[in-house]
Order: sequence, then structure tokens, then C-alpha cells
Amino acid sequence: MSQTAPPSYDGPPGPPPPPPASSPSRGPVVIAVVAAFVVLALAVAVPVTVQQLRGDDRPAVAANLDEVRAYEDLRRDHTADDVDYDQVPPVGGMHDPVWLDCGAYDAPVRDENAVHDLEHGSIWIAYQPDLGAGDVAALIDELPQNGILAPYDGLPAPVVVTAWGRQLRLTGADDPRLPLFVERYGDGHTAPEPFASCAGGVRETGSGGTEV
Repeated sequence: MSQTAPPSYDGPPGPPPPPPASSPSRGPVVIAVVAAFVVLALAVAVPVTVQQLRGDDRPAVAANLDEVRAYEDLRRDHTADDVDYDQVPPVGGMHDPVWLDCGAYDAPVRDENAVHDLEHGSIWIAYQPDLGAGDVAALIDELPQNGILAPYDGLPAPVVVTAWGRQLRLTGADDPRLPLFVERYGDGHTAPEPFASCAGGVRETGSGGTEV
């Protein structure tokens, strides 16, 4: 009779093998990339949308005074004659003995009288005659007490602001550089007579207009 071999034992079973290592999740990376793309798209789209809503296709401008043009060694003698100025509007030079009364005008003013105001430290804001009434009202709000505001034929920009020897072309009445210019030069420190008043001058304009 054959005998049955006893069962063999290999010892207790070992621990189960560890699960395969999973690759790191790419979810947070994808979310970060998408968020960055959305932020970039909004940065581009929002200004364009705002300009479209305003019907405005003007280029954006930096709110600084880097584009202010400076003119030095300007003549300041008086003359009753008309003067052929190099800048439009003039930034200084020979001028009429009588200055222009400060304020806002609804017609172009005579250059020679306005330049006398610049000599006194005044700010001169000129605008194209076809500028809208709302924009003109906005300019009046920005006009300092010692300032002149008037339309100007042949202006090279929608609005140009001038102090003695300093000038800046603006994109419109809402250009953020206008109050910066007034703040910088409104004290008349570039003018030969910064503390002279512009009150009490002539109020006539070159085309029969009146002070607003």
C-alpha cells in the first residue's frame, strides 16, 4: 500500500505587493494655465470693449508727462503788431502789452493777448472747434482759476494745453494727462512773471465771441 506524502508548507504568506505608483495629477496645472489665459484675455478685451462702448478708437495713453515739449529762451518783449509764432498755439514769445482776461471763451482768442497771460503763469487750454459740448464742459471743470479756455482753429490735436515754454497735445477732454499738466505747471514756475494776475485784461475775441 502506498503512503500519501504529507503536504508541504512554504511558511506564512508575505505582505501583498504595493500598488503601482500613480502619476501626479495634472489638474492644478491645467487650472492654473486656464486661469492665466482668462486673465490675459480680459486684460486685452476689457479696454477694447470700453472703447467700443464709448465709440472711441483712440489709442490708450500713459498717465504721465513724458510727451511734454519744452521751449526755452523765449522772447518776452511787447508789440502791438501781430506775431508769427512757431508753435500752435504759441508757448511764449513777443506779445501784446494787454493780456487776456482769464476764463472760458466760446470763440478763438487773439494769440498775442493770450501769450501775455502765459507770461503771467496762466494755463491755456485750446480745443478743436468741433469738440462736443459735453467735452467742452469737462474742460471747463478742469480749468484753473488762472486759466484760459477757448477753441482754436487749425489745432494739431483735439486738445492742447500750454504753459509758458511747455506744451502737451492731448487725445481729448478726458485725457488723464490734463490734470497732471495743470498740477505740474499751474503754479507758473516756468513763466517770467508767475505771480502776476490775469484778471482785468481784455475780454474781446478775434471773432466777436464772448467769455462763457
